[in-house]
Amino acid sequence: MKMFRSRSWFGGGWGRPKNPHSLEHLKYLYNVLSRNQTVSEHNRELLVETLRSIAEILIWGDQNDSSVFDFFLEKNMLSFFLRIMRQRSGGSNYVCVQLLQTLNILFENIRNETSLYYLLSNNHVNSIIVHKFDFSNEEVMAYYISFLKTLSLKLNAHTIHFFYNEHTNDFPLYTEAIKFFNHPETMVRIAVRTLTLNVYKVDDSSMLAFIRDRTAAPYFSNIAWFIGKHIQELDMCVRNEADHHSQNRLADLVAEHLDHLHYINDILCLNITDLNHVLTDHLLHKLLIPLYIYSLASHRRKSSLPEGVNQAVAKILTKTSSGPDSPRVQDPLSGRVSCVVALFLLSQVFLILSHSPLVQSLAWIILKTDSTVLDKGVNTLLEHYETEKKLLEDSLSDEASAVNSSSKEALLEDLINITDEEKEKLAKNPSENVAMHKPFLETVYSALDCSENDYGALFALCLLYAMANNKGITSDVIEQVLKPKKSFMSKSSSKDIKYSYNVYLVEKLLLIISLACQPTCRIRLVTLEISLKLLLQLVICDGKNILLEPHRAVIETAKSQSMALLRNFYKSEEIFLDMFEHDFRYCDMSKSSLNVEWLCMDSAILLPPAGTPLTGIDFIKRLPCGESEKARRAIRLFFLMRNTVLTLSGEIETQLPLTNPQSCVQIEQALDLNNSDLIACTVLYKDGMKMRRFLVIDVLQLILVEPDNKRLGWGVAKLVGFLQDIEVTGDKDDSRCLHITIHRPISGATTNRVPLLSAKFLFDDNIRCMAAKQRLTKGRMKARQKKMQHIARLLEIPGQSGPPSPAFTGQGLYTCRATGRNLRENRQLFTAGRAPGFAAPKRESSPGVLHRADESRRHRDGDSPHRLSNLRKELSASPSNNNVKKETRSREASSSRTKSREGSPKMPRPRSEEIPLELIKKASHSIIDMAPKINILPRPQSVKTESEPCTSGLINDNAQSKESGVLKEATIISEETSFIGDRQSDKRGEEREAV
Repeated sequence: MKMFRSRSWFGGGWGRPKNPHSLEHLKYLYNVLSRNQTVSEHNRELLVETLRSIAEILIWGDQNDSSVFDFFLEKNMLSFFLRIMRQRSGGSNYVCVQLLQTLNILFENIRNETSLYYLLSNNHVNSIIVHKFDFSNEEVMAYYISFLKTLSLKLNAHTIHFFYNEHTNDFPLYTEAIKFFNHPETMVRIAVRTLTLNVYKVDDSSMLAFIRDRTAAPYFSNIAWFIGKHIQELDMCVRNEADHHSQNRLADLVAEHLDHLHYINDILCLNITDLNHVLTDHLLHKLLIPLYIYSLASHRRKSSLPEGVNQAVAKILTKTSSGPDSPRVQDPLSGRVSCVVALFLLSQVFLILSHSPLVQSLAWIILKTDSTVLDKGVNTLLEHYETEKKLLEDSLSDEASAVNSSSKEALLEDLINITDEEKEKLAKNPSENVAMHKPFLETVYSALDCSENDYGALFALCLLYAMANNKGITSDVIEQVLKPKKSFMSKSSSKDIKYSYNVYLVEKLLLIISLACQPTCRIRLVTLEISLKLLLQLVICDGKNILLEPHRAVIETAKSQSMALLRNFYKSEEIFLDMFEHDFRYCDMSKSSLNVEWLCMDSAILLPPAGTPLTGIDFIKRLPCGESEKARRAIRLFFLMRNTVLTLSGEIETQLPLTNPQSCVQIEQALDLNNSDLIACTVLYKDGMKMRRFLVIDVLQLILVEPDNKRLGWGVAKLVGFLQDIEVTGDKDDSRCLHITIHRPISGATTNRVPLLSAKFLFDDNIRCMAAKQRLTKGRMKARQKKMQHIARLLEIPGQSGPPSPAFTGQGLYTCRATGRNLRENRQLFTAGRAPGFAAPKRESSPGVLHRADESRRHRDGDSPHRLSNLRKELSASPSNNNVKKETRSREASSSRTKSREGSPKMPRPRSEEIPLELIKKASHSIIDMAPKINILPRPQSVKTESEPCTSGLINDNAQSKESGVLKEATIISEETSFIGDRQSDKRGEEREAV
């Protein structure tokens, strides 16, 4: 009996096919559904598993076995789905969720069109769509709307007839979906928008006619109503959240408005003429003009809503908030939003929408509407626009037909003969009365006032910029207002072309720019950046700068003020250089294209300007806080003004960046290291890894190289870092070790440095370790000081206009030998004649000429103004006379050397100029190799005073002097051994005096 029960039909496991992907398994599941047609608490788990398995088998059969779908359709298994949905038992919702999920997976994964047609052919899908589900259940709502969206993705010219019934004029997929357009859940609203767009894309005239006649007007009207209600909530949020306490709600409202505009733009871009006409008409009459544009003139017009506003919209728009107003936000009026919110929303409209009939009418109303038609309502305003549009088209056609007439030629001849003053007047627009009788444009211009702050000016600039760059607006609407205008003063188009621009707007922009360069201004960097961008569009035409001289002077003055402001923050501190280079990288990446659309997506700019980073607002969108941020603002202000002046003058930036990337060594680059000063070391990483490398110190970089196996004397760079970004510390336990950290350049608003390398360097002995530490420390200081001097020259700081001064010497002045040293130090690094590092190159010139010139220069009169000419005369004289003169002067110098040394500082010279002692004892006729045996870092020179004679001594070997008559010269020793040189010189002088 026990065995029989386990193998019975009702035992659950008996009769189940072993292969789940087979026709037999589908038949088994059909039997399960047949026996469990009534949903209960006991069998709902079984039904859910059965539905999931059916979907899995059908998807497998779609790709592998067509008989699976044949059986599914033969048994009409979709009818079981309908039966289950229509039950109101306790477990029906639980099973409906799985049923909708099964249908969604099924239609989403079917690829065979025949199988799809089978599923849609019996109209069961439409019956499921119109079924009254319990939408209070969130899971049911989510899977239902997802199912509808999946079906819309299958729509095309062939499948549309399964959903749209032309005979009954019914389209349940579309009509049921648009009911959820205003659903509280964002996911549901997005799915509805996607579904409607998929429907509109289907090229079926009867279906589109049904949408236009039956659903377009109410649906688009509801869209306008819903957006209007949404804007009122946004306006109230701006009024009540002036303290930046809760920005999340405002961010959600702004994002939702952007979604609405992008959805509208997607519909308009489908270019369905009938739908676009209906949608444009509803937007103009019920949303954009009565709510957006009329809010600009709400301070001039205190009456009720304009004519033509839908009563349902009016009831919503009349609700106002009683919260505190933010600065420069007007009192709430019925059916209006604040001026700054209206400017912000209109900016988004012109940045996103590009449908020409819509945006062109809006731009014309804002720029050219007269106050006489303002109070007559929306319908009168649009009628006036249509009338002016026809008149303009007629005038343009008449003008085009009369271009070649004699009267036109006579008029042009008269224009050629006018005076220069009259031509200048034609090029200008009178500043006064430019916006008189144009209430909307007057409001935009008034918002550009930055005397207190730039709260409203930022939105006005965004609106002007958006209209000027909207592709749907023709030039005849914005020309002379937002774009320059060309006037042909003669018959030939290449002669006497006169350019003109909106002087009034340019003066407004120049005032903003001038105020932004003041030390105590409250203008944000983003406002200045948009002002400069808009200014360049207004005054550059055909690649030419048409800015008038007075306006050019204002720009130059503003640039000078920005330089003067940055000079106040110019310091020798390390953070200034890091900030300067980081901000240049930021401005260099962002100056090419200012994305105003991204700016208007940020809800934070809708709140009054913040002055603290605690709000989380980007630095350029708020006021600076503290001296560090004020310095950052001054740096970016300088870059913006410098770039603008260069653009207006047509020049290219040649002084920035401070580091030329093309001259820097890159990783894996092969380097010629012959005659280079290399220091072998072992790099010990924190993870325990060890690597043998050679340390090379360049003018700006620290380079770790490994020998090249293919070429002797060459190496491959394995790690490269800038000297200015290193930190070097010794090891207390081991004198051969250094802890070196190489930081990456600052890449964000934070000053936290991310290390490129942080490791221990182990050298062969403590001498090499000390040498490496000294070179790294001095190299870092020298690299930073050179860049600071470059910045000082850019800022025109007094005393920094000439060649860079050796700030690392501590003196700040050049001696007569500085030029030669600079030429030696500033050579290109990795060429055949120069290797990386600070090692001095071998001397290739003949030894006699160079040292004779040095000796003549050391013994000439320091006060003579003709030192160079005297040197040339001495070199051109006969050898015998030169020898006699040099011997005499050398003896005189040696006799007075002791006295002169007492009151003068020591002057160390590079060791590379020393003559090894063993070379002095060679024969006079032998060729002496003057190249240094050890390559050592050339040391900086101190200042040579006028009262200090040269400290070079003569090495007097009597035997060699009699044979050759040539006196050997010893150079000045290095700073560390200068005291040894003093004692030796004194002893030699005493010996010669005794002789």
